Amino acid sequence: MKTGRAFAAACALAFLGVALGAFGAHGLKHIVPPELLTVWETGVRYHLVHALALALVALVRDRGDARLYRIAAWLFAGGIVVFSGSLYALTITGMRIFGAVTPLGGLAFLAGWACLGAGAWKNAGLSP
Repeated sequence: MKTGRAFAAACALAFLGVALGAFGAHGLKHIVPPELLTVWETGVRYHLVHALALALVALVRDRGDARLYRIAAWLFAGGIVVFSGSLYALTITGMRIFGAVTPLGGLAFLAGWACLGAGAWKNAGLSP
């Protein structure tokens, strides 16, 4: 993902995260049970954190290993879709099967942080 596209995607994802957070707080509050509202809130929290992580990647991309940063960007974006998206789907439908794919999104987040860290490590001249 190119720098400009990554930053634009981060802004769009952050906007969507705020909108979904507001929808959960106001639109779903009286529709879904409290335990499912908590699931929604978890999806929103990880969504927003990783939208900011994607923005960070866009800002540092030109300072080091562009390949690692590009991979991190895709992993953060994909993690939002899979992790948060599955939690949103679970909340709205009540179908617990959506929770089965949530860990794959979590793995994408972890791999994204690993790539971001490896890029920073390499940029600092700490790699062999």
